[in-house]
Amino acid sequence: MTKWQHILLWTSLGIYVVARICQLYADKLPTLLIVILHVAPPAVFALIHGSILYRVRGFLIFAACCLGIGGLSESLSLRTGIPFGHYYFTSVMGPKILGLPILLVLAYLGIGYCSWVLALLILGYIDKPLEGGRTIIVPIIAGFIMLTWDLSMEADWSTVDRAWIWRDGGPIYGVPVSNFFGWYLTSFLFFQAFALYCKHKVKSRYPTSPSYWRAAILLYAVCAFGNLLILRLPMAPPTVIDSSGRQWVTAEILFAGALISCLAMGPIALLAWLRLRLQESR
Repeated sequence: MTKWQHILLWTSLGIYVVARICQLYADKLPTLLIVILHVAPPAVFALIHGSILYRVRGFLIFAACCLGIGGLSESLSLRTGIPFGHYYFTSVMGPKILGLPILLVLAYLGIGYCSWVLALLILGYIDKPLEGGRTIIVPIIAGFIMLTWDLSMEADWSTVDRAWIWRDGGPIYGVPVSNFFGWYLTSFLFFQAFALYCKHKVKSRYPTSPSYWRAAILLYAVCAFGNLLILRLPMAPPTVIDSSGRQWVTAEILFAGALISCLAMGPIALLAWLRLRLQESR
């Protein structure tokens, strides 16, 4: 890792920290600016981190798998309700192409790559070739890590912030159960596609710097911690109503997201950190 790569990696992480703090000032800052700051720094982080691990070509393949399959799933769901359910995006997410916000697709890239790296860390595969059963287990674990992120923020961004609207509501704070099955299926598919590419093509460079791997863990941890800050979300109404007409208590939605962040995302980051420490001690 070169000096400039190191600087850019940690700068993008620092900007993401600032982005999560900006949530506390949602009544003073433009909504689109907050969304951009949430999405762009993790995507830049993924580009730098992934180019070091898999070289530029390998990361571009990851990006193609992630953005291609993720974008296809979103487009299909917007038109057919499969695999996520029936919904549509509002103006909160910014510019769209064929009804699909550009920023949403980029969000897949940042958190998707981070989930992949954490799966490698937890499984102890950061210095091992991806072959045999590893090509299956890594996508399975990475998919669950990414699903955990969606569980922590879905109801907030949809039912409370109304960045997208579920046409028929749903039992999980206005979100249909199909969304979470669709999220896992979509993430598993693009992780699996990249795993198969790694098996046959890519040659990883396995950086030995602990700070390189810790940066990815910290990005995920910052994401989890940022979900605790929304407990003080400004301008949030006491209650919200989903498209089915069902009323929800906003504080309960925000608390559920914070709870998932503490009890699921937090332990995932901690486990990855401990596995890295174990790797270092060998």
